[in-house]
Amino acid sequence: MALAFRQRFSSTRRGARLARRLAQAQLAFWGVPYGCALSDDVGLVVGELAANAVLHGRVQGRDFELRMGYDGGHNVRVAVSDTRDDARPPGEPPVVDPWSAEGGRGLLVVQALAREWGVAPRGPGKTVWADLSGTGTGAG
Repeated sequence: MALAFRQRFSSTRRGARLARRLAQAQLAFWGVPYGCALSDDVGLVVGELAANAVLHGRVQGRDFELRMGYDGGHNVRVAVSDTRDDARPPGEPPVVDPWSAEGGRGLLVVQALAREWGVAPRGPGKTVWADLSGTGTGAG
């Protein structure tokens, strides 16, 4: 990836929201406009991965990290790292009952939007990453 972005955020809801907004702002800085399919998809994926880092990967006093890479065309890699070792997402998102479950859809969203995604160990903790492709022009 030719262009890179890296930022740490507090492991709070506010930090997760800020990560999503800054990810889309960074894409706009790189020339991917707000409102296009790629920007919207990246915003959703960053929002879900950051929320998971805050809800399931939080360690008191530790931040989570967002990294993004952009090839200048149609491909973005998003990676969110936390410092909790024992809470790893499954390889396949769990199947949830859409009528009764209040949560559990985040990784299904990631899987639906990403070309590929996965989990990598990191000392300490883990990184959940997703590769996205799309157009960076016009409204999505």
